[in-house]
Amino acid sequence: MFRQGPQTAGVGWQGCLPRSCFAPPRRCNGDEEPRGNKMSGLAAEAAQDTGLTVAGTRPASTLGQFSWALYQWARDPYFLIVNIYVFAPYFSNVVVGDPVKGQALWGYTTSVAAVFMALFSPVLGAIADAGGRRKPWILACTLISLPCMWMLWFATPGMGAEAGTGLWVILLALILAALMSEFSAVFHNAMLPGIASERRLGALSGLGLALTNLGGIITLLIVLLAFTQAEIPLFGLDRALHEHDRVVGPLSALWLFAFCLPFFLFTPDGVPSHRTAVQAVRVGLATLAGTLRQLKHYRNVGAYLGARMIFGDGWIVMLYFGGIYAAGVFKWGAAELTVYGILNSIVAALGALVGGWLDDRLGSRRTLQISLLGCIVVGLGTISITPTEIFFMAVPADAPALAVPVFHSLHEQVYVGLVFLIAIFITSGIASSRTMLARIAPPEMMTEFFGLFALSGNATSFMGPLLLAVVTEAFHSQRIGFLTCQVFLIVGLVILTLFVREERTAAAAH
Repeated sequence: MFRQGPQTAGVGWQGCLPRSCFAPPRRCNGDEEPRGNKMSGLAAEAAQDTGLTVAGTRPASTLGQFSWALYQWARDPYFLIVNIYVFAPYFSNVVVGDPVKGQALWGYTTSVAAVFMALFSPVLGAIADAGGRRKPWILACTLISLPCMWMLWFATPGMGAEAGTGLWVILLALILAALMSEFSAVFHNAMLPGIASERRLGALSGLGLALTNLGGIITLLIVLLAFTQAEIPLFGLDRALHEHDRVVGPLSALWLFAFCLPFFLFTPDGVPSHRTAVQAVRVGLATLAGTLRQLKHYRNVGAYLGARMIFGDGWIVMLYFGGIYAAGVFKWGAAELTVYGILNSIVAALGALVGGWLDDRLGSRRTLQISLLGCIVVGLGTISITPTEIFFMAVPADAPALAVPVFHSLHEQVYVGLVFLIAIFITSGIASSRTMLARIAPPEMMTEFFGLFALSGNATSFMGPLLLAVVTEAFHSQRIGFLTCQVFLIVGLVILTLFVREERTAAAAH
């Protein structure tokens, strides 16, 4: 809901790929020309030695950088407790009342949000680049998100069976909350290269992802101790009405409001261009159109965004539907799902820090390759597990298992262990995916390219949930539906390995 300067010393994959894949970012040779009034590619390279940002400016203070990462702590627990661990399984199993139909409806809702993300993210990024400032856009997204999160309180049990106005209001709130969170991420991610020196990008990006998961752990603990497991739930919530599940919406809103403030107070914004809003829109759209016309010049960045577009779909399915899948297959309730989320978030926080550390030493591309390969192999392992099978082999339901308070069967314990590995791979990959773009995109076009980065994450992101929904319905099987994520991961890894280099492209002369 989260680096750079590759090293070459004795690493296992060093001989498997060309040396240029692991070299520090550099300006491409050829006919490329930087814009005359912008920082040249040489200046970007110099930032590695001088401690400047890739924009040639002084980095933000430690407080400013930490506050930037803290915004992820504020915003992203929503994804963990709503989209993954608590509300999504509740919606599927209780609001809709049928795990298969619920998984399909959640997939269709996610697809609708993704279409709008794909249409508007690059446009907003180009406009923000033209205007110079990003924080006003983030503030607007935050203010719209808050009431949408709060609306989830009104998702009552059995609402989906009626398919009335109330259900459509909840679905609209889910779509708007997802859109505003994604749009804010476009501007927030684009600030990263301007507030940290290039050698610190990986660590700061990893810190943001680690704080995301740490925030998720704390919010999940609040849900578990104050609502789910408490003898008398806080505020007198009624478990029979599933108020302990529904409260995660208002909790997400309060959490975001409380912890977003340091970002707005202490993290420096970009230098304003002194254009009016109308001028920023005109210039931004014109610049975006010019960039799209010159995509051949940015073919390395384009290949990366294409790869990310595909493997990102696989990540979305794994992240958003893992809890729904487990709840349906193992019949987990709120307590099991909350503990599962807490443990998974702890492991994911460690994965983000390890991923940032690896990124700074091995490079973004190599870290991504490790992440994707791990997700593919371990993901197949999770799909192989049911209440009667482990690794596609029959195992008795009463097979000996560890004596633990939750996840009593051997099948559940093996599944959870594999999911821990996936959490490490995914969080390290997410951290490196945005750092990779910060390494290879022209510094003066960073927000525009992060808009395209959002486009690459959303242009086909409806395809993952949509394909999962269609396959789940067609085979009436959560297991077969969940298998679709492997296809996206494999194709994305192949494109990343064969067609993407870790080197910076200079801005084309318009």
